[in-house]
Amino acid sequence: MKPRRAGLFLAVLLLAATARADPWVPSTYGDSMVLQRDRPVRVTGGAEPGERVSVRIAGKSGSAVAGPDGSFSVELPALRAGGPHEMVVKGHGPALVFHGVLVGEVWVCSGQSNMAWTVAASKGAAEEVPKADHPMIRFLTVPPKAAVEPARNFPGRWLACTPESVRGFSAVGYFFGREIHRALKVPVGLVNASFGGTPAEAWTPRAELAADGSFEALLGRFPESPGADGKPVVRADRPGQLYDAMIAPLAGFPIRGVIWYQGESNAGRASQYRRLFPCLIRSWRKAWGQGDFPFHFVQLANFRARAAEPGPSEWAELREAQRATLEALPATGMAVTIDIGDAGDIHPKNKQEVGRRLALLALAKDYGKDVIASGPVFVTAERRGDGMALRFAEVAGGLRPSGDGKLTGFAVAGLDRQFRWAEAVVTGKDSVLVRCPAVPEPVAVRYAWADNPEANLVNGAVLPASPFRTDDWPGVTEGKE
Repeated sequence: MKPRRAGLFLAVLLLAATARADPWVPSTYGDSMVLQRDRPVRVTGGAEPGERVSVRIAGKSGSAVAGPDGSFSVELPALRAGGPHEMVVKGHGPALVFHGVLVGEVWVCSGQSNMAWTVAASKGAAEEVPKADHPMIRFLTVPPKAAVEPARNFPGRWLACTPESVRGFSAVGYFFGREIHRALKVPVGLVNASFGGTPAEAWTPRAELAADGSFEALLGRFPESPGADGKPVVRADRPGQLYDAMIAPLAGFPIRGVIWYQGESNAGRASQYRRLFPCLIRSWRKAWGQGDFPFHFVQLANFRARAAEPGPSEWAELREAQRATLEALPATGMAVTIDIGDAGDIHPKNKQEVGRRLALLALAKDYGKDVIASGPVFVTAERRGDGMALRFAEVAGGLRPSGDGKLTGFAVAGLDRQFRWAEAVVTGKDSVLVRCPAVPEPVAVRYAWADNPEANLVNGAVLPASPFRTDDWPGVTEGKE
């Protein structure tokens, strides 16, 4: 009888193979994998029912018997950073041997096109690519694809970081991983699961959206019923379908955390994103089953033509929804990029700085390094005569405008809710006073509240302040579901 092609795979290292005499090794096989340090190593997969499967790596070993359905799970003790190691997986037939296995820090890099954007297409590629020879950094890319039910595997292969392999990899992911590797001196594994032009609901399990109760209208626009031809509709913008194809196979594989760059496709529904984005994060943490792992994300950069006067902005509201998520969920970080966008291109090319700012968050929050990871964060506002006094946190080195000149980007409004540009001056290490002669009785302040604001408040580390507002007046995306 021909052995069943079940698949022995290391969580989502995706080492699919059979433990029988004719091993099946798909394109996901590779010797360049990275395992997460300091977490149990879990080997799950399929074999013949009743077959005993053993796993050995770095002096650790374990075994399990496949159940009636052929599935098994072998868990090994956690490993320290290091390698390369040899991993041996054996059933009744010849052993499967994986060489060059490293143990270090593993991060998933996900989102839409700004995460998918490659090193070769980024700023300074001519200088960056030839220098990208880092054998202790490894890449795995999940092909962009949608599915109507959770996948267990995908075609892909771990690659060592070389000038050849880095060209097509996520630029934000690579520059982030390079900073982590430099700071920690341990192997780094980066899993790129990104798809351009996609909304957050496509990355969220449909069942979790349905359980929330507030996404009925959203789900109603994309019913699960088959299309006119009787076949399931498979599209990258449909709720849950990117999660099923690209994230479900990863869930359960021990990781350190996630970096995320997405939101452009949800800007027209920014108010909804205040619920949607936290739902996505919670659902991923639930699927992985390893608690509140770090989830750091990029706040949308400046984009489009600069407005002459203060006014409404969908992108400003999306940035506010991102900031609300930062404040609502533990173990999250937000890299502010309001100063490094491109008015004429939704894909700003300076991915080095995006990756660096994400790495600062991880180093400070997850690895205990003494680095400044955030720009100024608005805390309180109070009326002071004809002005508004603002106080900020994260002001290491004091507040100041970037470059030369005065502070820009502030606007104030009175009870008429009509915002006008205001003058702003630093009045202390953590405070700014905002005034506008045309608004003698201000009640609200907004900063960098535009698609592409002219805003320049930074701290001593030259990290920018996040856009904010002090009012809670209805926005232009209110009620858009």
